[in-house]
Amino acid sequence: MEMERVPSVAAQIIITVIPIVGIVMGSTVAFFYLLWNHKRTVLLIQAGRWERPDFDLLSFCLLAGLLLTFVGLSLTVLLALLDGFGYGLLGGVLPLSIGLSLLAYYGAKRGDRAA
Repeated sequence: MEMERVPSVAAQIIITVIPIVGIVMGSTVAFFYLLWNHKRTVLLIQAGRWERPDFDLLSFCLLAGLLLTFVGLSLTVLLALLDGFGYGLLGGVLPLSIGLSLLAYYGAKRGDRAA
C-alpha cells in the first residue's frame, strides 16, 4: 500500500513566499533606481550641466519592427502548424502585426525626411 506524497505545509508556504519576495525586491530596486535617477537629473539641471539624451526613434522602430516581425512570423507559422487556426494563434499574430506597424511607421517617417 503506497502512501500519498503530499508536500508539507512548510514547503507549500516557502514555495508561495519566494515569488512574492522576488517581486517585492525587484519593485524596490526599480523604485530606488527611478528615484535616484530623478534626483540626479534635477541636480544636473540646477547645475546647468544637463543635456537632452539622444534617441533615434527611426532606428529603434526599424530594429524593433524587424525583430517583432520575424518573431511573430515564426510563431504564427509554428502555431498554425501545431494547433491550426484558433485563439492560440494570437501569440504569433500580435507581435507580427506590431512589428509590421513599426516598419510601416519607419517607412512613412523615412519618406517624410527624404521629401
